[in-house]
Amino acid sequence: MGDPFIRHIALLGFEKRFVPSQHYVYMFLVKWQDLSEKVVYRRFTEIYEFHKILKEMFPIEAGDITPENRIIPHLPAPRWFDGQRVAESRQGTLTEYCNSLMNLPVKISRCPHLLNFFKVRPDDLKLPTDSQVKKPETYLMPRDGKSNAADITGPIILQTYRAIADYEKSSGSEMALATGDVVDVVEKSQSGWWFCQMKTKRGWVPASYLEPLDSPDEAEDPEPNYAGEPYVTIKAYTALLEDEMSLEQGETIEVIHKLLDGWWVIRKEDVTGYFPSMYLQQAGQDTDQAQSRIKRGAPPRRSSIRNAHSIHQQSRKRLSQDTYRRNSVRFLQQGRRRAPPGPQSPRSPLTGPVHQQRRRSRPRPSAPSRSRPCPRGPAQTSSCTAAARAPSGSWPPPSEAAPT
Repeated sequence: MGDPFIRHIALLGFEKRFVPSQHYVYMFLVKWQDLSEKVVYRRFTEIYEFHKILKEMFPIEAGDITPENRIIPHLPAPRWFDGQRVAESRQGTLTEYCNSLMNLPVKISRCPHLLNFFKVRPDDLKLPTDSQVKKPETYLMPRDGKSNAADITGPIILQTYRAIADYEKSSGSEMALATGDVVDVVEKSQSGWWFCQMKTKRGWVPASYLEPLDSPDEAEDPEPNYAGEPYVTIKAYTALLEDEMSLEQGETIEVIHKLLDGWWVIRKEDVTGYFPSMYLQQAGQDTDQAQSRIKRGAPPRRSSIRNAHSIHQQSRKRLSQDTYRRNSVRFLQQGRRRAPPGPQSPRSPLTGPVHQQRRRSRPRPSAPSRSRPCPRGPAQTSSCTAAARAPSGSWPPPSEAAPT
């Protein structure tokens, strides 16, 4: 293994601390050459001192000899009084500064001064104790990377979750869990890997191993979208369970339910199933860049966890694939019935339902419903009849409405 170096530095946000006096520190997620990811905390005054020494070490690249030769990014000096608005406004500057540092020549981006500054220090591992009267307030960066003073509405309270089973980490960037461990979630990734902290430990944890403390329901889980969103598979996956779907790389599918555990419900023609979200990319976007972001395997599913122990009496009941499939078929059939008559050009099955959903159907006079044989057989005749009698504007049918 060669000398250590930093692959990427991402600004997560900042903290407002009150010990020994009120001050602000910025949170950086540093990814090293071995793919390990560490969180470090730095004051802006420290960052500025690091910047000044870096300029002294490389005067030519700092433009001290010839200004036109400067490649080291600029960084404004600290102010006499740094308030919360100032701390917020600096986030965009620090994000650009860190990105520029990583794009500098190797002699600068991998110099000992830079590597030592972003190494984990003992203070980075000291989390607030229960004896502190006032704990730090955490403010995370918006997901789009853009921030302005108007975004500040108050501190982001980190959500607390409990581990339902033991989890052994498989890489240095992950964090091991024991049943009953309580963690604070810093970031919820769509891949189903969440960045958590617990006492002196930090790392990525599968969301399927965590449950909220107050209730079994995950309030942030969205409702199904049977119109579907077009995605492309960027990595092949072979199903391990019967409710999953096997696909090759480069196939086009529709996502109809984005679940926080990283296993999304997708639709391929008239078949639905679970698929790892981290192996999907929105249609029309760069798939090569998305493939480079795959850092680890798909997280385990909740149904595959053995000896899981929940503190809640009842857990949220998820829809079965049969329900997803029936609701999906009915949604598409209703969309075709609402489409205005007339000549239509051939369309892709991926764009047709979405296009029809956006068009308003013309008002029609009500007509008595007519019974007809169910295409799925006598056993499903009652459910088909109920769906046929349901109002055209209601979805899903009352008998199989999505859970709230």
